[in-house]
Amino acid sequence: MSLYIHPMIDPHRLRVLRSVVAEGSITKAATALGYTSSAVSQHLSALARETGLVLLERDGRGIAPTEAGRLVAAEAAPVFDHLARVESLVADLRAGRAGRLSVSYFASAGAAWIPPIVATIAREFPDVRMDLRLIELMDEAHRAPDVEIYVEGDPSGGVDGYDCRQLVVEPFVALVPSGSAWADHARVTLRQLSAEPWVDNDIARGPCRQAVLEACAAAGFTPDFGVETQDYPTAIRFVAAGIGLTVVPRLAVTDLPDGVVVVPIVDPTPTRTIGVRVRRHVRDNPAVRRIVELLDDHARLADDTALAG
Repeated sequence: MSLYIHPMIDPHRLRVLRSVVAEGSITKAATALGYTSSAVSQHLSALARETGLVLLERDGRGIAPTEAGRLVAAEAAPVFDHLARVESLVADLRAGRAGRLSVSYFASAGAAWIPPIVATIAREFPDVRMDLRLIELMDEAHRAPDVEIYVEGDPSGGVDGYDCRQLVVEPFVALVPSGSAWADHARVTLRQLSAEPWVDNDIARGPCRQAVLEACAAAGFTPDFGVETQDYPTAIRFVAAGIGLTVVPRLAVTDLPDGVVVVPIVDPTPTRTIGVRVRRHVRDNPAVRRIVELLDDHARLADDTALAG
């Protein structure tokens, strides 16, 4: 047994049929569409073959739609409404006014930079959805982000298909209890902190912790970690309780509790380099460009703050 499958209906030919039904003649429909009468007739013949239906019939010296033709033309109306919405969506996507963008970031950037950036994007691109991901919680199952704010040396993922550049080189500072002998110093050397109890703030052994350990090694000692914590906020709470000091990037110095004093570190100053990478296929997206622009603003402010310190 042979099985004949009708080809997919061409929406453009449906539009021609609707015009013929509305105008009442092929000639008037051709004028309205900017076609020749012959072109309209060819589209109608092709649509009849696609549907396997008689859509028009002779009516005196003119033509008239059959019942099938009227039903098909009427049912096509929502198709064109939907196509108009699709065309509008495509235009918005091309212009970066709609769609979904995934942004990954590390914890301290998430606390200091991401909230105001998201607020700005939500205001300026209300139809763009941002999927936010903390790098520390990502695994191989996650799709590669469109934009990633990262610390150099963090093996969070490859860079194939990305444009990468540096945002800022950020110094670390010491957070000491207000009762510490170093609390009233304008600055302190790492060596001067060597005899103090330290609070570890990164048991994941990431690049930030490594930068501190390497600076300490250059100063000739290994920190005595009396307490190990998982993150900066927890470590800072231990400092506020007088347990010891902790060393954090300047970006992590926000909303400090009472009893914690910030002291710049010199000789040497541990640093970390913060960068941004953008997937090449979205780099011209206006919302992505705006995100990077806002990151530059925050990085510039962080750099100015570091220089002032």
